[in-house]
Amino acid sequence: KLGRIFTGWVQQSFQSTRAATASQNTYAAAENKAASPVPKDCPVCSYNEWDPLEEVIVGRAENACVPPFSVEVKANTYEKYWGFYQKFGGQSFPKDHLKKAIAEIEEMCNILQREGVIVKRPDPIDWSVKYKTPDFESTGMYAAMPRDILLVVGNEIIEAPMAWRARFFEYRAYRRIIKDYFSCGAKWTTAPKPTMADELYDQDYPVCSVEDRHKLAAQGKFVTTEFEPCFDAADFIRAGRDIFVQRSQVTNYMGIEWMRRHLAPDYRVHIISFKDPNPMHIDATFNIIGPDLVLSNPDRPCHQIELFKKAGWTVIRPPVPLIPDDHPLWMSSKWLSMNVLMLDEKRVMVDANEISIQKMFENLGISTIKVNIRHANSLGGGFHCWTCDIRRRGTLQSYFD
Repeated sequence: KLGRIFTGWVQQSFQSTRAATASQNTYAAAENKAASPVPKDCPVCSYNEWDPLEEVIVGRAENACVPPFSVEVKANTYEKYWGFYQKFGGQSFPKDHLKKAIAEIEEMCNILQREGVIVKRPDPIDWSVKYKTPDFESTGMYAAMPRDILLVVGNEIIEAPMAWRARFFEYRAYRRIIKDYFSCGAKWTTAPKPTMADELYDQDYPVCSVEDRHKLAAQGKFVTTEFEPCFDAADFIRAGRDIFVQRSQVTNYMGIEWMRRHLAPDYRVHIISFKDPNPMHIDATFNIIGPDLVLSNPDRPCHQIELFKKAGWTVIRPPVPLIPDDHPLWMSSKWLSMNVLMLDEKRVMVDANEISIQKMFENLGISTIKVNIRHANSLGGGFHCWTCDIRRRGTLQSYFD
C-alpha cells in the first residue's frame, strides 16, 4: 500500500515538475546566453544502446575487494555465498581468479580497439582502505562496472549516488576521465550523495529463500527505504527520449523521481517491473539492443511488456544460459549471458562460451564478436556492465510516439 501511495505521489510530482520546468526554460535560456556553447566535437554523446559505438569506458578488476557483509549486500546476494562474504569481507577476491579476470578484460579492450572503438580506463585504487563517515564505516569494492555508476544521456555524464556502502567512494576512480570530458565540453552532473545512514536500509529485511524474495518483491518491499534518494545507473536503460528504470534493491522511488525531474522535459522516464525475486540492475533482465528490439528474460517476465509490443517492438526471449553451476557468480545470476554490448545494430559483443545466444543473434542477422570473460563475470557483470558507452554516432530520436 505504501508503495502504491508513493508511486502516485511520484506521478503527481512528475506532472507538476514538467510544467514548472517548461515555464523556467525561457528564463534559463536568457541567463545562459553568455555561457560558452558545447563544442561540436564534444567527445560525449550517446542516446541509446545500439548506435555505432565510438568511445567507451571499460572497468578494472585490479585490487577488487569483497564488500563487507552488511544488510544491503546480504539482500542482493545468494545464500550459498553468504559464508564467502562473512569470511572475506574487506579482503581481496581470490588472487588467481582476479589475475584471470584482469587478463580477460585486457583482451576485451584489445578487441574493442581492433573494432575501431576508443577505450578509456578508470584509475587503479586500493579498495582495501577502510573509510568512515559520520553514519557508517566500510572498505571499498572495485571500479569494475562503470555502467553501475555512470549514465550518459546525450552529452551529459551523470554520476549515480549508489546504494552500497562499499561503493560510496567508487566515483574517485573515474574523476580523472570525467574531468577530461568536462574540459572538452561535456555536461557533468553528480546526483545527491546519500548519507547511507541506517535509516536508508530495512535492518530487519527478511531474506531466507528465493520464495521469500519473490513475495517481498511482489509486495514492493526492498532492502532500501525511501529515507533519501539512491540509485545505481545500471537500473536505467536508454531508448532515445524514453528511458526505462526499475525500482530495485539499490534504486528507490526517490532516486527515480530525482532522475525524472532532472531529465524532464527532454526525456521521459518510465518505471517498469518484473517478476524478479532479487531486482538489481536491469540489463540482465531487460536489454534493449535495437530501435525496435529488446531481449526480455524468460525467467523474469516484464509486467509492462505490452507497452513495447503496442509500439511495434519485437520482444525476444534469450535462450537458457550455458554457464556451469559450479562456476562462482558471487554477485549475479547466470543471465549475464544476455548482458551483451552492441557495437552497432549489426554487431554484438557476446560470451564466447554461450553458443545458444550466439546462434540467436546470428538468426537475427547480427554478427557476433566472441570474447571470453567468464572469470570477469564472477565479479558481477557481463559486457554491458563492464562498459559505459561515452560516444555513439547517432542523434536523439523518439521510438514510442
